[in-house]
Amino acid sequence: MQRPKKKLRIKFITEKIARITFTEDQSFKDSPSAIVITNSVFTGYRFHESETEFVICTDALKLMVNKDTGAISYYDANENLLVREPERGGKWLTRKEVYKYVYPTQTEVSVNQGIDGVRVPSAKGQRVLDRIAFEAKLEFVFSADEALFGFGSHEEGFGNLRGKSRELYQHNLKAVVPYFVSTKGYGVLIDCGALMTFHDDAHGSYIWADVVDELDYYFIWGESFDEVTRQYHLLTGKPPMLPKWAFGYIQSKERYVNAQEMIQVVSEYRRRQVPLDVIVLDWKYWPAEGGWGQKSFDPVRFPNPKAFIDELHKLGAKLMVSIWPKMTGDCPDRRELLERGLMLGDQSTYNAFNPEARQCYWEQAKRGLFVHGIDAWWCDCTEPFEADWSGAVKPEVHVRLLINTEYAKQYIDPAMINLYSLFHSRGIYEGQRSTTDRKRVVNLTRSSYAGQHRYATITWSGDICATWETLRRSIPEGLNFCVTGEPYWTLDIGGFFIRHDPTLWFWRGDYDAGCRGLTAPDLTEPDLKDTGCTDLGYHELYTRWLQYATFLPIFRSHGTDAPREIWRFGEPGTPFYDTIAHFIRLRYQLIPYIYSVAAQVTLNSYTIMRPVALDFPNDITTYNLTDQYMFGPAFMVCPVTHPMYFQRNSKPLQNAPKTRDVYLPKGNLWYDFWTEKPFHGGQTIKADAPLEIIPVFVKAGSIIPMWPVMQYVDEIPDAPYEIRIYQGADGEFTIYEDAGDGYEYEHGAFALIHLIWDDKKGELVVEKRQGSFKGMVEAREYNFVFISNTNRITKKAIYTGNLLRVSPKE
Repeated sequence: MQRPKKKLRIKFITEKIARITFTEDQSFKDSPSAIVITNSVFTGYRFHESETEFVICTDALKLMVNKDTGAISYYDANENLLVREPERGGKWLTRKEVYKYVYPTQTEVSVNQGIDGVRVPSAKGQRVLDRIAFEAKLEFVFSADEALFGFGSHEEGFGNLRGKSRELYQHNLKAVVPYFVSTKGYGVLIDCGALMTFHDDAHGSYIWADVVDELDYYFIWGESFDEVTRQYHLLTGKPPMLPKWAFGYIQSKERYVNAQEMIQVVSEYRRRQVPLDVIVLDWKYWPAEGGWGQKSFDPVRFPNPKAFIDELHKLGAKLMVSIWPKMTGDCPDRRELLERGLMLGDQSTYNAFNPEARQCYWEQAKRGLFVHGIDAWWCDCTEPFEADWSGAVKPEVHVRLLINTEYAKQYIDPAMINLYSLFHSRGIYEGQRSTTDRKRVVNLTRSSYAGQHRYATITWSGDICATWETLRRSIPEGLNFCVTGEPYWTLDIGGFFIRHDPTLWFWRGDYDAGCRGLTAPDLTEPDLKDTGCTDLGYHELYTRWLQYATFLPIFRSHGTDAPREIWRFGEPGTPFYDTIAHFIRLRYQLIPYIYSVAAQVTLNSYTIMRPVALDFPNDITTYNLTDQYMFGPAFMVCPVTHPMYFQRNSKPLQNAPKTRDVYLPKGNLWYDFWTEKPFHGGQTIKADAPLEIIPVFVKAGSIIPMWPVMQYVDEIPDAPYEIRIYQGADGEFTIYEDAGDGYEYEHGAFALIHLIWDDKKGELVVEKRQGSFKGMVEAREYNFVFISNTNRITKKAIYTGNLLRVSPKE
């Protein structure tokens, strides 16, 4: 469609994906996308026109375009209106000047130590006009009966985004993805790397973008949320499998200071028979001389890195190490990047947008760390700038937006300021994949963007505070992140900052007793006096947080101010310790379920952690649930987000109810996971929530594979399965098995075992195993547990890969 000075183009990628491009230039630029990687074009569409509209149809979608204004209305194949743009057009471009900063090649910068790394004050560059581009605005008219989710993880604790606004720029406390989904069965991806904002408020319903060459976006439809995500992954790439051990317990703190301390911590977990799979080495492991960010071990505190890591491996633990995009001083890594001209203008942050810089950075990480046997990367500070991370007063929303984005624009093209983490993650993934196929890439990173999932990233929510309010807000924020097709999200269990520092707006935890603050940069031996936060109010908060995190895609404890090992919260026989131990052990019992669901992420674009509303879109009561969510197809998790036992300073709470309200979606039977008592859906109940549990409900028809507690994942590869079948509805589940690490699964080296429950017949069918892999357990004991509203029946069998029928009636 063309009008004077305006051009609108619609292409179909599949029958369910329409790409819309709008420009006021003479032609479309079609610049390469950092987000979208497919070149597919679907040509089986149909076109006709009326006096007022162009109509473009596939068997799944119909787009009606107003001839006068270009406004698009989107319909499904049954003529149901999904969403529309306002009749005035809805797509707006305004020409603007785009500037860049030019720096002398030998710019010298000063640095200072920040809370989460070094801070590099702005270097002085010359601001020059680079080009003319556009700022863009895309408007929608949403239906009153739909809920919206997405745009990543932020601070405010929003669930359903109707009536809300979002500022889309990278920050310590923001992980941005320019994509949203609707309960009406569609998603919208904006192909843009610039600052954006979303509004559905008094200012209107629209997405604004700071700098674009042209407005470029994708409309995606699917019969279900999972189908929408599958189509989205056709555009942006599939998430690869993480290793099985990545779904175990990850123990971290700010920070372990030497090899001996880390070995002692893992050994103590083994002695206590509390499972652990990963221990994390935070900053300052590098040599004392030089500067920040060197990717090699200090020879004094880590004299034999390979022997140290081998010892961890013998204990059944993996090592994750933090690496940083910033380097300072005269450290060899920085010097090499500077000499090759591979730094951004601050001369401190490597230029991840440059393929040569990514390759150089990877080679540094490989020779300094990976060759010694480390297992996972923690790519910290990947925003990579934080201009507002100082001061006692938190700036207003619009002020923070300007402070952070204008700073980033000094070093990164304004059209790309949200893309640093995407390119950084690409460099790590491609570097490791080119080095070996025996270890799957694991990259824990603080920022994200559309498409980053294809590089095996896990995103965490940043340096959050230890408050009940932060815990409450984290639940919907994690959900809004995961619906964007980025499947792996986590947080710092217990919050990063525990204590309250009145001089820093972000260091506002509620608990001071026993907290030491940031680990001294020059510390070389563990501080034996640092025994942890002693406030019982914090112990309760931490315990509830860990219960919640047991049902997150990734299960990780981390923070500053005080250590987080289990013995910092008591000893066996005390309530906090016992509850923490119980939930860590439960996580390991659920590994067959979790790993199988994770396989569906890779195979079928499933989402592990999901808003209840997207599984039950016909139940509008679910639309605004912010403290309940689905964990895979079976579990509805209902965290406890208020204290019941202690206030701050260990002050006991009197007569606090030990229950919480839980809404059970209608149309289903739900089982209390702990008591196995059934409840009908469509009601709100008072669920018991003493310290020992959080309310967890299982949907009827669910099939849940479990196995015994292990000290690390796959400690006992041939352990028996317990297969729980929750009767009351038909159901199915596919158990996934593979080698647990390496990329042979990409070549078909895995096995699938499909289980089908026929509720009317009262029969479970375990189908013939499909596929195989080296080391596969050929015969395994299966203990079937049939749970109904009247009884619990157990049957045993040896599954050898052949079809098996089991009934509780026999």
